[in-house]
Amino acid sequence: MNRIKTPAETTVGLTTLGCKVNQCETAALAKAIQEKGFRLVPFSSAADYYIINTCTVTASSDFQARQLLRRASRRNPLAKIIVTGCYAQRAPLDLAALDNSSLIIGNDYKNKIIDILQEEKTFFQKRMLVNDIRQQDKFINLPAADSYDRTRAFLKIQDGCDAFCSYCIIPLVRGRSRSLPPEQVLKSLENFINNGYKEIVLTGIHLGFYGRDLNPSASLADILKRIYLLKPDARIRLSSIEPLEITDDLLSLLTNHDIFCPHLHIPLQSGDDKILKLMRRNYNTRSYRRIIDKTFLALPHAAVGTDIMVGFPGEGDKEFNNTLALLRDLPLAYLHVFPYSERPQTAAQQLPDKVPAPVKKERAAVLRNLGLQKKEEFAGRFLGKKLNILIEKTKDKKTGLPKGFSENYLSVLLENNDRAAANMIVALHITKLQQGRLYGKTSNG
Repeated sequence: MNRIKTPAETTVGLTTLGCKVNQCETAALAKAIQEKGFRLVPFSSAADYYIINTCTVTASSDFQARQLLRRASRRNPLAKIIVTGCYAQRAPLDLAALDNSSLIIGNDYKNKIIDILQEEKTFFQKRMLVNDIRQQDKFINLPAADSYDRTRAFLKIQDGCDAFCSYCIIPLVRGRSRSLPPEQVLKSLENFINNGYKEIVLTGIHLGFYGRDLNPSASLADILKRIYLLKPDARIRLSSIEPLEITDDLLSLLTNHDIFCPHLHIPLQSGDDKILKLMRRNYNTRSYRRIIDKTFLALPHAAVGTDIMVGFPGEGDKEFNNTLALLRDLPLAYLHVFPYSERPQTAAQQLPDKVPAPVKKERAAVLRNLGLQKKEEFAGRFLGKKLNILIEKTKDKKTGLPKGFSENYLSVLLENNDRAAANMIVALHITKLQQGRLYGKTSNG
C-alpha cells in the first residue's frame, strides 16, 4: 500500500476562469492551501491535486474548463482533479461523467475544499458535493486573501443575483443575493491595508444589491460611508454596478471623498429598447443615457465603461445600428463586448430569430473597434495633466518601463524613474499618448 504524502510533500495546482468574484475566491483558496502546509505550484506543472474554479457564463467558458481538465490529466494521469465554480454548480453530472474528474464541488461548498484536501480518503471514489444553491440564504465566505499581483486586492462583499435577466444563468449557479455583514467587510479591509495594499476592489455578483438582505438592511452607499470613516491608507475601487443602482448618494460619496476611485463600470448590454425588453433589463436607453449624463456631471474625469452584448435573438440590422449609434454618442472610456451565448435554463433560449454566428462575430468586431477609439479618446483627455499612478509592474514586457494604473483606470508607463517599486503610488505628468498607451514623468524628470 502506498504511503500517503504529508501536506508538505503534496503539491496543488490551482487555476480560475471568469469574473472578479471567482478570482477573489481562488486567491482565498491559494492562501488557505499554503497555510495548511500544502505546496502551491503553477497549474502548468505536474501536481498531486488540481483545482479548477470554473465559469459558465458562456459556452466558451464551459469549453475552456474542459480543456483545463484534460490538460491537468495529461500532466499527471494519477492526479486528483477538483472541479468547482459555476460550471460545476450548473452541470455536475456532465462533469462527473468525464473520466478525468475526481470531485465536483458546487459554489456552496467551496469553503470545504481545504478540509477535503486534508482527508485523502474522500478521493478513493468519485463524488459530488452540489446542492440547490437557490435555497442558500447565508453568505458563504472564504477568508479574505492576498491577491496574486500583490498591489491590488479584491474583496468579495456580495454574492448571488435576483435579477433573472433572460440571457443569464448566474442566478441559478450563484443563488440569491447575499451580503457580507459590515463588521466583516471592515475587518477584511483592515487586514488588506495592514498587509500594505494600496488599492482594494469591492466585488460582487450584483454589487449594487449589497445590504438589502441584511437585518437591519443597508445599501452599498452605507458600507462606503463606514469605509470612509476608517480613513484607510488605500484607494477603494468598485466593480460593476447596474444602471439603476447609480444613486445620488453613491455619486456624492465618489465626488467628495478621494479615497474612492472615479471609475464606474455600468453595463448597458444593448442600445435598443426592444432588445433590452427581451433581455428583461429594468431600464431603457433614455434612462441609461440620463444615468451616464448624471455620472459625468458629478465626475467629469471618471472612467465609465460598459458591457455590451451582440447577437441577442431578435437583433436585426436596425437594432444593432441603434446600439452602435448610442455607444458612439456616449462619453464612455471603454467597452467590453460579448457575443450572445445561449445558456440552458434561461428564458432567452426559447426566443426566435436567432442571429447567425458570422453576423455576431462581425458585429462584435465593429464594436471592439469602436471601443479602441473610445479608449484612446479618453486617454487623450489627460495629456499634459497629472495623475496618481499605482505601480503594478516594475518592468513592462513590451517597453521595459514601470507600469501602473491611475485612479480612473488609465494604464500609464513611467518614463524617467527606474527605481519605481511595485505597490508605490507616484504622481506623474502625462507627456504623450503613443500607440494607445499613455506615458508620464515624475516632476523631477
